[in-house]
Amino acid sequence: MANISIFGAGTWGLGIAVLLHNNGHGVTVWSAVPAEIESLQATREQKNLPGVHFSQEIVFTTDLEPAVKQADLLVMAVASIYTRATARRLSPYVAEGQVIVNVAKGIEEGTLDLLCDQIQQEIPQADVAVLSGPSHAEEVSRGIPTTCVAGAKTQKTAEMIQNLFMSPVFRVYTSPDVLGIELGGSLKNVIALAAGIADGLGYGDNTKAALITRGLAEITRLGTAMGAKTETLYGLSGIGDLIVTCASMHSRNRRAGILMGQGRSMEEAMAEVGMVVEGVYSAKAARALAEKYQVTMPIVEQVNQILFEGKPAAQAVEDLMLRDKRIEHPGLPWD
Repeated sequence: MANISIFGAGTWGLGIAVLLHNNGHGVTVWSAVPAEIESLQATREQKNLPGVHFSQEIVFTTDLEPAVKQADLLVMAVASIYTRATARRLSPYVAEGQVIVNVAKGIEEGTLDLLCDQIQQEIPQADVAVLSGPSHAEEVSRGIPTTCVAGAKTQKTAEMIQNLFMSPVFRVYTSPDVLGIELGGSLKNVIALAAGIADGLGYGDNTKAALITRGLAEITRLGTAMGAKTETLYGLSGIGDLIVTCASMHSRNRRAGILMGQGRSMEEAMAEVGMVVEGVYSAKAARALAEKYQVTMPIVEQVNQILFEGKPAAQAVEDLMLRDKRIEHPGLPWD
């Protein structure tokens, strides 16, 4: 048994808390929001995880220092926009070589840094890793079979995370490609917004399949240009996460997209979803990375125009369909 502290009491942090508690570990959940912790202490429930009860053995706290110092593993589960600030708060208490596994997904707009990079910059003494894949909290918290991948700089760290998280309902693979895992998890949120917008416009399965397939092509183009491995982007944290986020109503990105496709503004859609919509925050960063690495990402471009430039969603779809004619795989030779 290990002592594990989770930083962030949103649905994903709580879903992981249930998983790790069921694995026999001691679990502490920290939040910077006192009202959030008081509610969890009193009710042992969270409104976005209906039917899930949190054991009395799970500790909910706002006391940061002991949550860090007593833990064998730190899990960073705050929304991506709070990752850097939270890491900065943790840093004074983190021991040399202490393992932090990031389970959030996103890209910092101003710096274009991925989340593990932000954590490492703020906590240079830590051993920073990532866990990602098709894993909605609503299902993990209910024990529905799920598979993810743990990425780390060393095999030893990846296998440590694998051993702590593995269970009959949660399978974990390992990988050295931290960059690819993070990129796949972040960029798929932007494509999921597009998939939701298409649903909101009343389009069908053909459209969804096209967005997933061509979205993966865009993610792979950028990922490989940045140094990620193609195998990673064709794996759990790439196509796996892309499929589930574009297809599931658990996906807050898809739900926000549906609302925008039905005519709501970005702000109205985010307010109605009621949780952080990571794709909105990653969209500008994805566009900037595409420009930096000189990679074409037409779906990402159209999503940005819908989100931030007031472009009608139907016009964006038409512009995607009527782009210049292309070969699907330019590297394949003709006879």
